[in-house]
Amino acid sequence: MFIDIHVHTRSLPGPSRSGKQPYATPAQLIQRYDAVEIERAVVLPGVSPECAHQPQSNEEVLAIARENDRFIPFCNVDPRAVANSPTADLGPILRHYKDQGAKGLGEITANLPFLDPLVQNLFHHCEEVGFPVTFHIAPAVGGFYGLYDDPGLPQLEITLQRFPDLFFLGHSQPFWAEMAPLPTVGARAGYPDTPVTTEGAIPRLMRRYPNLCGDLSANSGRNALARDKTYAAQFLTEFQDRLFFGTDICAPDTPTGLVDLLLELRESGAISETVFQKVARENAIRLLSL
Repeated sequence: MFIDIHVHTRSLPGPSRSGKQPYATPAQLIQRYDAVEIERAVVLPGVSPECAHQPQSNEEVLAIARENDRFIPFCNVDPRAVANSPTADLGPILRHYKDQGAKGLGEITANLPFLDPLVQNLFHHCEEVGFPVTFHIAPAVGGFYGLYDDPGLPQLEITLQRFPDLFFLGHSQPFWAEMAPLPTVGARAGYPDTPVTTEGAIPRLMRRYPNLCGDLSANSGRNALARDKTYAAQFLTEFQDRLFFGTDICAPDTPTGLVDLLLELRESGAISETVFQKVARENAIRLLSL
């Protein structure tokens, strides 16, 4: 029923985080998926030190995907890789992993501004190779993981203009909080719960730039829809070709609330069966040529 555009898994879970197992194993993920009818999933390696308690190799994710075809591998390359240089030739690395079966790049979590030359260089090579990219936005530089952008996402907009042939999958609280104008700058790091009476940067940018897509994983994506279900139905319908179901399961017990929300919107008639199927699975099949 669903294809998960965003998940993390480790063959060996690694050091605990807040006293819990930080990552589900592939077997634990399959158990979770069988319960809610998720048929396949994109596995995103964690490579940047800001996010990963222990960096994960692309080779591990490729091996996980080879062992079970329900997993779809992405690769990941930190923007500072090779020489910490804005002219580093990242193309051969990306082409190598594409030849090995990787379908895209991400999740980018380096805590650098979108317009940092290192980040722009990574985007340039991803566009040349033909990889879609999944990014996480941070609300600040320092103390967070993810690419930094200012309120209103002006750096993302410039990036979308510079790389029109590169598909960007947006994700995280500071991304999805921009469904409506921010009441305070601090709100971008949380989960706004007010109705969408005025549209924000996300619908504006998605109308203007056909290369911007929405990764609805995690509580940030679910909350972007749940805060105003009437507007959510309009948003899902308007951008039905560029929105993607996801879970962002990390710990084995990570909730999957988006499953229930999308089913509710379909069953109530708020969204059509066509819209549901595109968001649930068909957009992922098309984008990743599955």
